[in-house]
Amino acid sequence: MTIVVGYSPSGQGRAALHAALRHAVRVGEDLVVASHLYNDPETGPAVASEQTVLADCRATGLDLPEITVRSCGTRDVGEFLLDLSEELEATLVVIGLHRKSPIGKLNLGASARRVVLGASCPVLAVKDDPTAAADIRE
Repeated sequence: MTIVVGYSPSGQGRAALHAALRHAVRVGEDLVVASHLYNDPETGPAVASEQTVLADCRATGLDLPEITVRSCGTRDVGEFLLDLSEELEATLVVIGLHRKSPIGKLNLGASARRVVLGASCPVLAVKDDPTAAADIRE
C-alpha cells in the first residue's frame, strides 16, 4: 500500500508532504514523493533533490515510513502524479494548493483539477503553510 505526494520546496509542497507523512505513519503505508519541476527564482526551472526531500521529511520529527523519491523535470505535474499513482496502485494522492483570493477560490489550478478529477483513488488537497515557505536547500 502506497501514498503518493506531489512535492516542490514551497509552502504548499511542504504542507502536502507533512500531511502525507502524518497519514502514512498513522495507517502504516509507504510514501512515494513525486518531486516535480518548479521555478526556482535564483536558478530557474529545477527539481528538488532526494537529499532536500529527505531533509524536509526528517524535519517533521516523525518516525518515518519507507520513503521513495521519484523525480520528473520534464512532464506536466498533473500527468506525473496520475501516472505514478496508477503505476503504484496508490491508496491516496496528496497535493498542495496555493491560497487564493475570494475570486480565485472558484477554481483549482489546472494540474490540481486534473489530479482531483483523474485519480482512481482518493485525493487529499492541503492548503499551503505560509510558515514553511522558506526553502531548505542545504
